[in-house]
Amino acid sequence: MTNVTLTDRPADKVSAPVLVVMTLATGGKATVASGNIDPAVAEAVNGALEVLGATGTADEVVKLAGIPGATGLVVATGSGLDHEPTDADTEAVRRAAGAAARTLTDTAHACFGFPSDSSALTVATVEGVRFGAYEYTAYRATGPKPQPLTKATVSSSVAKASATKTGVKRAQVVADAQAWARDLVNQPPLDLYPASFADAAKKYFAGTEVKVQVQDEKALAKANCGGLIGVGRGSARPPRLVTLTYKPAKAKAHIALVGKGITFDSGGLCIKPGASMVTMKCDMAGAAAVAAATAAIAALGLPIAVTTYLCLAENLTGADAQRPGDVVTMPNGKSVEIINTDAEGRLVMADGLCFASTVDPDLVIDVATLTGAAVLSLGPRTTAVLSNQDALRDEVLAAAGTAGEAMWPIPLLDELRPSMKSNVADVKHTGERMGGMITAALFLREFVGDDNSGAQLPWAHLDIAGPAFNEAGAYGYTPAGATGHSVRTLVALAEARA
Repeated sequence: MTNVTLTDRPADKVSAPVLVVMTLATGGKATVASGNIDPAVAEAVNGALEVLGATGTADEVVKLAGIPGATGLVVATGSGLDHEPTDADTEAVRRAAGAAARTLTDTAHACFGFPSDSSALTVATVEGVRFGAYEYTAYRATGPKPQPLTKATVSSSVAKASATKTGVKRAQVVADAQAWARDLVNQPPLDLYPASFADAAKKYFAGTEVKVQVQDEKALAKANCGGLIGVGRGSARPPRLVTLTYKPAKAKAHIALVGKGITFDSGGLCIKPGASMVTMKCDMAGAAAVAAATAAIAALGLPIAVTTYLCLAENLTGADAQRPGDVVTMPNGKSVEIINTDAEGRLVMADGLCFASTVDPDLVIDVATLTGAAVLSLGPRTTAVLSNQDALRDEVLAAAGTAGEAMWPIPLLDELRPSMKSNVADVKHTGERMGGMITAALFLREFVGDDNSGAQLPWAHLDIAGPAFNEAGAYGYTPAGATGHSVRTLVALAEARA
């Protein structure tokens, strides 16, 4: 990962072969935003940008050589802002820094002279650099492997402020966790399957305060985990349920997290078209996100207890694959009629939600690449948030806003629940096709338990089917492929509870 350091020296005085500046989009042309740099250097960059017709829009990256006063290459990265950034514009700053960092592969050192008159803006720059400087090259066998930016120096007038130092330390921890989530999702399904995912978690958390428990197929069958057993029965590689436990002293709250971990989804007997399977290694992105968020929460030492369930299975078409019309029983005793074997994620999540409901949490949050309906509704960059409590839904959305992750509220419409009525079981696992994102959430709600007063536990469902995996070109700090989406929101939520 990129090594990031702070300095209060002017950026153009730092001995680095690359100087990165942020530009504004003012009057249709790019101008350098204020930063800890010599005004004469900024003016020279403005002149060069005007000649080139640069606009300063988001994701515009212009490389300039021969700028007077700059010792090496100057990279001007657009923010899309038409004004000097304030603390309300941290996401634009993150994206500008990330866009620049993505273009600086195989670069030894770059200095970022971004707007830095507050700790929030300085930390946002560091976050953007760390999020954007990511490369997945584990399977590059021949030819050069592009390496992310080795070292970044962020020039800031508040570099020595305690809030800046604390924020930068946090940014490093969260970036490392998000990178782990991306690595897990990018790994080919040949090598990442339920048992190997469980092993990866044990290895990652070894020596930390997070305890790891793994239940194999025999333990799952004994616990009536009809979802995991049913989905996994078509694969030669059986399912696993991994429980992560972080219990700090004097915890102020207890959060239960549940992540969908379908390590590959063929659709089962209701098989997907071939083209739709190509990216289905990403169907475990929810499990990767909650595991990584747990890692970050523990590494930051937050006084929040976390119990996390990774619901891991491979949905294939083997000789004993689950059939439409089968009936399975979940840990809470509820029977489920199987309708479409390609709606497998909600089944494994039901098992996890049942377990999560038994550990006396203050709230339960599940994260899943659950429905194509979410992508049709909100597009490929936004998560749908559904909840049984408006206050919790708003809390998640506030955390997402702080983290810079796009999320949008969707209502739970009870009038759709009758479409899941079964003639042979307690519930069908699919319902009305129209509103499929909502019926999927309504199904999950069936497996959220009650608190000590008899009221249903506060629960929120994050459908990350769109933003979990970027099939288009990279943008901002978001690479092509796995994104690590929702890791930062979960950490921000835990910080707010703390």
